Amino acid sequence: MKTAYLILENGEVFKGQAFGAIKETLGEIVFNTAMTGYLETITDPSYYGQIVLQTFPLIGNYGIIEEDFESSSIALKAYIAKYPSDCPSNFRSTSSLDTFLKERDVTGLCGIDTRKLAKIIRSAGVMNGKITYTLPTEKDREEVAAYKVENAVAAVSGKDISKTTSGTIKIALMDFGSKGGIENALISRDCIVQRFTHNATAADILKIKPDGIVLSNGPGDPADSANAKIVETIRELDKSGIPMLGICLGHQLLALAKGYKTQKLKFGHRGANQPVKDTTTGLVYITSQNHGYAVVCDKGSFVNVNDGTCEGLDYGISFSVQFHPEACGGPLDTGFLFDRFIERIAYAKK
Repeated sequence: MKTAYLILENGEVFKGQAFGAIKETLGEIVFNTAMTGYLETITDPSYYGQIVLQTFPLIGNYGIIEEDFESSSIALKAYIAKYPSDCPSNFRSTSSLDTFLKERDVTGLCGIDTRKLAKIIRSAGVMNGKITYTLPTEKDREEVAAYKVENAVAAVSGKDISKTTSGTIKIALMDFGSKGGIENALISRDCIVQRFTHNATAADILKIKPDGIVLSNGPGDPADSANAKIVETIRELDKSGIPMLGICLGHQLLALAKGYKTQKLKFGHRGANQPVKDTTTGLVYITSQNHGYAVVCDKGSFVNVNDGTCEGLDYGISFSVQFHPEACGGPLDTGFLFDRFIERIAYAKK
């Protein structure tokens, strides 16, 4: 294997081996704690502009299964795993992780101390990094310090309006980098889903007379000035009285439209083991999450048990959650929230 280096924004350097595409790359380094679901992680548009570190050491053992992808493209900049499997075992697998990343021109890095890297990020916070194949130079360090994720939503939002072909409940899905699992969860509940681009207007969406509106997940800072028009569109849609469900970035954008503020988290919540508490019932659910920002609110409908941050807001006919109720890769604790959304649609139509 070719020697590769990871240069951190704090000046630390990790020496490892290259896999996937041999291509220098810059990105914001984040870590994901999930033991499974690496295919969903790699194809999740919410990782746009980021270098993703898997804290679980053994990755790729069940190979590449296209049916499990969250999107058809890869938005992350690079992928780090301690021990990527080169001999996957699964009857559905079509290739190895290494082959797949090579085909998609995605940089891979393995063989570094992933535990140490995760501890650095937990202690110092999310930071930029660069993967290169020569010893770091001052120019490399300058590039790392200057890197910034910008215009993330526009980069991953679908370019065309698309519509599924079955269902009796009409849902407008605003695509900010939507995961396929969200659409599948709606279809399984008798919904016909029409997807809209991030820059669709309120008039565009209301023209189809939807029964409900879903605001999808997506990457980047929700308060980025590039999202200002989206927030205004959501504010207009809110006036229609049509029930809305916000997920992850959609939760944050709906909150901004309602007058809340957002903040950047030290290292975010990324993984399939995030505990959230329903503040009404007191019940705790294990959830799948992928975000680096949170809504500033002391009285959310859900709160993160680990750090107390807001994980949900209920506005009456509309509501939103920071986590992923569709949770492809698991856990499935909060799938009932889609049923709750359908119930509110039915109530609004009475």
